Amino acid sequence: MKEFINNLKGDKVIWAFIALLALISFMPVYSASSNLAYGANGSGNTVSFLIKHFAHVGIGFLIVYLVHKVPYHYFKAISMIALPVVWLLLLYTLWQGKTIGGANASRWIQIPFIGIGFQTSTLASMVLMVYVARYLAKKREVEDSFQKSILELWLPVFAILMLILPANFSTAALIFAMVSMLVFVGKYPLKYLGIIIGTGIIALTFFILIAKAFPDAFPNRVDTWVSRIENFTSDKPDEDNYQIEKAKIAIATGGFYGVGPGKSVQKNFLPQSSSDFIYAIIVEENGLIGAVVIMFLYIMLFIRFLIASHKANTLFGKLLVVGLGFPIVFQALINMAVAVELLPVTGQTLPLISSGGSSIWMTCVSLGIILSVTKKDEEIAQEILEKAKREEALQRLIEREMNGELEEEEEKNEEEESEYTNEKVEQRYAIEDLSDNPMKAVMGK
Repeated sequence: MKEFINNLKGDKVIWAFIALLALISFMPVYSASSNLAYGANGSGNTVSFLIKHFAHVGIGFLIVYLVHKVPYHYFKAISMIALPVVWLLLLYTLWQGKTIGGANASRWIQIPFIGIGFQTSTLASMVLMVYVARYLAKKREVEDSFQKSILELWLPVFAILMLILPANFSTAALIFAMVSMLVFVGKYPLKYLGIIIGTGIIALTFFILIAKAFPDAFPNRVDTWVSRIENFTSDKPDEDNYQIEKAKIAIATGGFYGVGPGKSVQKNFLPQSSSDFIYAIIVEENGLIGAVVIMFLYIMLFIRFLIASHKANTLFGKLLVVGLGFPIVFQALINMAVAVELLPVTGQTLPLISSGGSSIWMTCVSLGIILSVTKKDEEIAQEILEKAKREEALQRLIEREMNGELEEEEEKNEEEESEYTNEKVEQRYAIEDLSDNPMKAVMGK
């Protein structure tokens, strides 16, 4: 196990949060799946839903591992290639209007030969964030004109938003908010950003007026999200109010300690209890303690994203962490806010906890890219450390060699000095007489 953990690269704290949130998800998903198991056309087998969720999480971890091995600067080119593909997928999704479980779900498409539903807006959001980060990093040194930024930056953004908006208003609003936040962090001129936000608000208002005037010209999801906003500001009873009331009953029943894992009652009455409203089930079963723990984990993950962004050595890496990490946390906060009626019903899942394949997998792709950024920083830090160690070892070797040469030189000097002294002594006390007078040797001394 220790060897496996050591093979994981990147920020180990982010890895730990991913694993912890995934582990926490199994109990509430298994508990809340009884609503689906015993509902219409259900077999009553809740274990199959647990196995399915386990498969989704397992594939998600494999995705994180594979993606985090890819150098993150490769995603610059990948975003350019994937953007037209995303446009085509969104067009197809909007056109075919897939129906799942009797409800319109024109945000989904069915993957051929596999039979798994896939939400294309989640892929579009991730690709768009990478594309915007690439643009901001590229244009940081050379400032473009406002007209050029509209063509290169905002035209692709609004193209994706307009393809998502009729089927999924909450996702389109979240993407626009996250893109605005990202370009603000990337130091896009504020006066230009204000113009873009104002234009977006005007365009949205115009779209709502047209949708109200010509309801048959747009998918019926337009009426759904328009009515949700209207019902949120009024007391008119409808299906969304029913969901909110059941969610609030679940939260109130939980109290401080909760009713216990698997003992939720409202899971049998609350629609989407294993996905959109899973936070209410968690609070009912685990009480205020469970609610605070889940919120604390996402806030700590947000702080870790901030640290990873600060440590990134390139502007593109910093913007990638912000553009892909912050939406995960904000989506979680939106899901919690809907459960306590701080926001109207949006259909946003709780990342890494709610059931569902595509939402988990796209979240894992984003986390894999973030870990790739932290892995690069880790590799650079390791290279710097190894370089410092090599330089230190080389310095020690040089000092050792110099000390050895000095010692040899000192020994040589001592030997020469000793020989010179001995020679002088011999000369001084020499009594050998080479002359004819035998007394000259004695007289000379």
